[in-house]
Amino acid sequence: MKNGDVLEQVKEELPSEANISDVFYEGANIVLYTKNKEFFLDSKDIIRNIVNKVKKRIELRMDPAMLVPPDETQDLINEIVPEDAILGDAWFDYKRSIAFIEAEKPGLVIGKEGEIMNKIRERTLWVPKIRRSPVLESNLINTIRQTLFQNSEYRRNFMNQIGKKIYNTKWKRDSDYWIRISCLGSAREVGRSCFLLQTPISNVLIDCGIDVAAREGAFPYFNIPEFDINKLDAVVISHAHLDHSGALPLLFKYGYKGPVYCTEPTRDIMTLLQLDYIDVIQRTGEQPEYTSREIKEMIKNSISLEFDEVTDITADVRLTLHNSGHVLGSSMLHFNIGEGYHNFLYTGDFKYSPTKLLEPAITKFQRLETVMMESTYGAKNDVLPTREECEKDLINNLKETISNKGKVLIPVLGVGRAQDVMLIIEEAVRKKIIPDVDIYVDGMVWDVTAIHTAYPEFMNSNVKKQIFNQDSNPFASKIFKKVGSQKERDELIHNKKPCIIIATSGMLTGGSSVYYFQNLTPNKKNKIIFVSYQAEGTLGRRVQRGENQVAVETLKGKTERVEINSSVHSIDGLSGHSDRKQLMNFIKRLNPKPRKVMVMHGENSKCLDLASSIHKFMRVETVAPRNLDAIKIR
Repeated sequence: MKNGDVLEQVKEELPSEANISDVFYEGANIVLYTKNKEFFLDSKDIIRNIVNKVKKRIELRMDPAMLVPPDETQDLINEIVPEDAILGDAWFDYKRSIAFIEAEKPGLVIGKEGEIMNKIRERTLWVPKIRRSPVLESNLINTIRQTLFQNSEYRRNFMNQIGKKIYNTKWKRDSDYWIRISCLGSAREVGRSCFLLQTPISNVLIDCGIDVAAREGAFPYFNIPEFDINKLDAVVISHAHLDHSGALPLLFKYGYKGPVYCTEPTRDIMTLLQLDYIDVIQRTGEQPEYTSREIKEMIKNSISLEFDEVTDITADVRLTLHNSGHVLGSSMLHFNIGEGYHNFLYTGDFKYSPTKLLEPAITKFQRLETVMMESTYGAKNDVLPTREECEKDLINNLKETISNKGKVLIPVLGVGRAQDVMLIIEEAVRKKIIPDVDIYVDGMVWDVTAIHTAYPEFMNSNVKKQIFNQDSNPFASKIFKKVGSQKERDELIHNKKPCIIIATSGMLTGGSSVYYFQNLTPNKKNKIIFVSYQAEGTLGRRVQRGENQVAVETLKGKTERVEINSSVHSIDGLSGHSDRKQLMNFIKRLNPKPRKVMVMHGENSKCLDLASSIHKFMRVETVAPRNLDAIKIR
């Protein structure tokens, strides 16, 4: 629907008794407010027919003046919802007539076929939105949800403006219509992923990351002629890792006021990682590039989407997120451009095989012409061991070190790898494959895991089954002990008992893992197990390479030489990235077959190697662009 006609058509289709008091956009969606209670409660068929005609999502809500007061509504919710649901906080978004209800068991708040939720709607006239309470306490989730609630009026107006821009922008697809991608980062390198998707009327930024290992060139190329922050329509974030989201708050510092699209877990986890990034920078005595104020603006402007939910993000660009299998909430981004003129898939980081935590990336799409895919493990020799071999390898190394009365340090990426490793260890302990031993989870890993407990619907069927059917959340197992202070770290290091320590960062570039590394590696009984990619230039890569002595910066900012007497072991196959074989299988099994493949997010040789192989086997056009390249894709 073009040129703002959609609202007029919706109004024409409504019966006179609807008594509509207001019509608002919520992004690409349309919200109707009614003063007619009967119409609010019994108009599903009417609204469904209008949706089928205008092909837009429409939601009907009660006019705020007609709502039952929040205090009375809270009492009614407590009366209607079974005690077993274990209700948490409730927020009443008066401006939008929405009651956000938290519960440890949201299914019991929804009820069979929505029965309980419908009762709440009927008796209070609020639209109930159910949220899962984290099983592990998460101050961050509470802060994010409160930020959104406290800025309700701002968000209502903000999303209305987005809708107006989408539907009121005049455009037509003619012979001069074009689509291109500009590479602002992560082209023939790993880190600072950032790409600008442009049409004659739209500017969409895909990812906005930093290179955490780089001393220079850590941020995307925002100074190129193509990039004008005042013309930027939308930002889409594939997943929460800092190399894909770490520079996003900078946009708000520079004056960006538009939407950020991602899944709910991605929004929450990237907020945590960005706040941690600020903290790490400040502890080194340097000034971070942005503050928590810009992160708060990012949250206020975020629009969360579910997998497979189709939404317009500009007048001529439609977005769908699909599971990428990389980390919780990670997405492949499918763009339908120019009302079907071209279909473009950005894979972001993806895993084309199942893990303990997630289902594999999907390969079937309605339409597809161009693919931009990662190549972290894109070289011919980047063939990783099987998951089964890797899990067995990890368990054997843990058993060996524990039997030798040593401590195991597993440096992890706080998002994805940490939780995968936790699930492997939890299962091994539960099945008595590993003897009882203390398993310590340090600071940020614990916080990220708490966020995981709020979104089990994004996990694979096995984990969901444990949580939903067996009422047994593996992340809440008593075997995991939280470490949250320096005093606790020191006690853990000086305690002579064997143990397993899971801590960030995965590349030893900062965080508590560096402190454990300094104190544990001199002892030959201990072991360091790397389970993630170690980028060139990081301390982790040097240790992995076999250096016997390394320089490490202490908590007081001094440089200290550390002698590595402990054993070092690497397990590559637990990666959240696809190896060479999986990358080739993914592209071969894509349905429909793409006409063009662009390769990025890999070291120079790996990008070129993978692009060459895809061209040879698939007989399609391939390209491995460089940073600052602008490529016309249609």
